[in-house]
Parts: sequence; C-alpha cells; structure tokens
Amino acid sequence: MKKKNINIKQNYNLFITTQRKTKKIVQDTIFHFHKRKKKNIKKENYEQELNNFYFSKNKSNILYQFDPICYFREDCDKKKIYKLKKGIYKPGIFLDLHGLTQKEARRELGYLFRICQKEKIFCANIMHGHGKNILKNSIPFWLSQHPDVIAFHRSPKIFGYNAALLVLIDFNI
Repeated sequence: MKKKNINIKQNYNLFITTQRKTKKIVQDTIFHFHKRKKKNIKKENYEQELNNFYFSKNKSNILYQFDPICYFREDCDKKKIYKLKKGIYKPGIFLDLHGLTQKEARRELGYLFRICQKEKIFCANIMHGHGKNILKNSIPFWLSQHPDVIAFHRSPKIFGYNAALLVLIDFNI
C-alpha cells in the first residue's frame, strides 16, 4: 500500500512540474452561419403541396353533415352514397396511416390524392387505426375540407370497419 501512495505522489509532482511551463489557451469562439438553400419544388411535390393546402390544422366540426364517419357533398348522387355505405365500391388503392403523426398523415393524404388523380382511381381506403383516436377524429375533418372528395364512409368489415374510411374521389382535371 505504501508503494502505491508513493507512486501516486511522484506522478502528481511530475504532472505539476510539466504543467508549469504551459499557458492557458484563449478561447476564440467562431460562429458559422449556414445559408439556407431555397427548396426547388418539382411538379409532383407542388401538386402534393396543393393537396396538403386543403387540410386545415384547426379543428371544427362545421363541415360534418350528420355523422363524423359519413360525409357527402351536396351535389353527390344518392345512389353513390348508398353503394358506398353497403360496400359495393371496391377500393383501388389502400393508404395505411398507422403510427404516423398528424403532419405525416396530412402529407400522405396529399400524396394519395395526387396518385388518385394521376392514375384515375375513383375509390380509396384510408386505414387510420384505433390508437388514441387522434387520426380517427382528424382525418374525417381533413377529408371533408378537400374539394376532390365526393363522399366517405366507414369501411365495411372486409376493409377495416371502424379503423378505416372508404373515400370516393373526383378525379376530373
């Protein structure tokens, strides 16, 4: 034990003697500012951003007609609504929003509308899941604001029932 203490004291003294000759460093702080580049918006991204424009962040249930899981435009044919409720329309595209934030979900909905208009898909199935009902409550509101949505209703059991919406999309350009 005594040898260890002697070695520690010798090492400490050696360290102090070598450090006496050193000087303190003056710290000069240099800030680097990065110029932000302007985003080059391609045509596809521009169309997606236009579709995202319709999805408001403010929550208001004014646009719902009777039920938050059932919406249709005023000019919509009643036969289309009946077929939608009965599950006669088969979706041409599925969108799964499980585990996404509201911002990501709005972006994906914009992307869905762009694809539906490009590929001329009339019916889409949007799966939002159960979870904490955040997307379940906000997606119908967003869809009711979009001008290309003809109608939407809860999906039949085959396509997700309470955890999904069946949407009819107007792709006239």
